[in-house]
Amino acid sequence: MSTEAAPRPSAPAAPAARVLAQARFEAVGLLRHGEQLLVSVVLPVLALLGLSVLTSPELAVGPWAGRDRLDVLTPGVLALTVLSTAFTGQAILLGFERRWGVLRLLGTTPLGRGGLLLAKVLSVLGVLVLQLGVVAVVGLTLGWEPRADGLAPALLAVVLGVAAFVTLAACLGGTLRAEAVLALANLVWVLLAGLGGVVLPAAALPGQVVVAWLPSAALGDALRSALVLGEWDLRAMLVLAGWAVLGGLLARRVLRWSD
Repeated sequence: MSTEAAPRPSAPAAPAARVLAQARFEAVGLLRHGEQLLVSVVLPVLALLGLSVLTSPELAVGPWAGRDRLDVLTPGVLALTVLSTAFTGQAILLGFERRWGVLRLLGTTPLGRGGLLLAKVLSVLGVLVLQLGVVAVVGLTLGWEPRADGLAPALLAVVLGVAAFVTLAACLGGTLRAEAVLALANLVWVLLAGLGGVVLPAAALPGQVVVAWLPSAALGDALRSALVLGEWDLRAMLVLAGWAVLGGLLARRVLRWSD
């Protein structure tokens, strides 16, 4: 009769370790989707190149009146990049992960909905370092002159914007069928890019009172205030934080692990 003791089951990893491991997995997956990265970088860069050569009298509004056109446009295009990756890309990815059964497998792990959302936020932040770097280099090449004292508020705005858009993406991609998510996520991207106060300030758009409360406009205004004026737009950041909390609470209730 064997005297060897039965192996003890290994203890589950700590919550932080689980989130970081999932974030690493998510980031690698995003980087392997070259076509998605191409769209998330190329479209904002093309928008920056196209708008930089056009006359934009609409920019001469609010605190940015009289500022150089490129200085106002580039922060908006940076916000557009965040919107593309954190919302549109994540919503579509979640929709197809549910169809492929990936989320069903994750639902059997101790990660939980909260851990999954946090991991996705961290993975998007990691990938955005590369994407925003590319857009920033193009802007600097064209003559963009950001305020150095605005880097800290800009960083906080990006973090809050990613949290808001990822949680909202989870609400969309975690509830509807993949085909519906694909169509609706792209439609929302087009609407927010054109009328959501991302590239152009909310004050320059019709219905500015409503637009200013959208997460897209809040992120665009926060980045413009930071990189054009070197200021902290506390109102815009509070709006982003509010959307992040609201989206997170809603996503934890409605996100389904399978179709």
